[in-house]
Amino acid sequence: MTTTTLRTALKGILRLVAAGAVALGCGSQLCWAADITIVQVAPLTGVLASTGQQMVLGGKIYFDYINATGGIHGAKIKHEVLDDGYKVEETVRLTKEALYRPEVIALFGFAGTANVGKLLADGILDVGGAPLVAPYTGGEVLRSPFNPYIFHVRAGYADETEHIVKQVATLGMSRIAVMYQNDAFGKAGLAGVEAAVAKRKMKLVVAAPYERNTDEVGDAVRQIKDSDAQAVIMISVNRSTAAFASQYRDAGGGGQLYNISVVNPDELVKLAGLKAVHGLGISQVVPYPYMANKPVVREYQKLLAQYGAGQAINYTSFEEFLGAKVLVEGLRRAGPNPTRARLVKALDSMGNFDLGGSMVGYSANNRIGSRYVEVTVIGGSGKLMR
Repeated sequence: MTTTTLRTALKGILRLVAAGAVALGCGSQLCWAADITIVQVAPLTGVLASTGQQMVLGGKIYFDYINATGGIHGAKIKHEVLDDGYKVEETVRLTKEALYRPEVIALFGFAGTANVGKLLADGILDVGGAPLVAPYTGGEVLRSPFNPYIFHVRAGYADETEHIVKQVATLGMSRIAVMYQNDAFGKAGLAGVEAAVAKRKMKLVVAAPYERNTDEVGDAVRQIKDSDAQAVIMISVNRSTAAFASQYRDAGGGGQLYNISVVNPDELVKLAGLKAVHGLGISQVVPYPYMANKPVVREYQKLLAQYGAGQAINYTSFEEFLGAKVLVEGLRRAGPNPTRARLVKALDSMGNFDLGGSMVGYSANNRIGSRYVEVTVIGGSGKLMR
């Protein structure tokens, strides 16, 4: 091949590459649509394993759909999932390792007030500069003081407990007890109940803790049973909630039971039996996913059937599905080959974004996307009722 022929061939190749770059939205610059790597650290083992699996599922079905329909600006989402076992030190280690990798653009759907709180306390998110979208926690310590790197999709525990206490007071119940996990998560919920009770010039009859990563709730059962509480608000995860409900009812406790949105009613029925949890009220921070009366619910149900490998409808997976939609919209707005900083700025621009009948909104000084709360009840069939 002559020099002239070689030069002509190379020009032809460069024209093809440039054309591909323009198709990807890169203008006349050369670029390639590399995978967009996001990392989800979730509790796939331990006491919160069933919750963690649903968290991962909710993101996965939407990311799979996006990849199957062309990706984002031609790039596919690479959704990496790491198991922290709900252990704070593992969350810290895995997050540090992820943020050291320049290809990781975002963090998604972590769990645990104490876990994410430690990332804040150690300055890990600030140094890393990647946004954490849709953490599965409503702890106020993650919301105030303001942190620019956490984008909440859900209402906070203070919003949930205010709603529950308001309902309890409306029903004429004044003797309120709390059973809470003895860590940042449980104390955040307890503080919310205390504030809501004080607002109505009432006092808690007892606040009984249990230890994190256990279901040893016997002392709490005894204290609350002896207090003759009319309503018991639990700030606890699935196993400890089920253990408390079962033991409390067996001991003759007759108070109305409530919990916040972190529990799975199907898991509670499985662990404690329907008799123990029938009538238990659960606050929810996303719309009811079992009735297809909103476009986003219909979309979730369709993609769950298509990509969910037979998994059932679940509040937790629906919440993280909404979070995945927020993250994908942010990535779209960030443009081709997004950086961490451009993604943060793009998420900032979502001032009043409609996910399909469910709204979220962010700005340069607001990271709380929604304050939606309603209370559901485990009915006689074991299913949630509004």
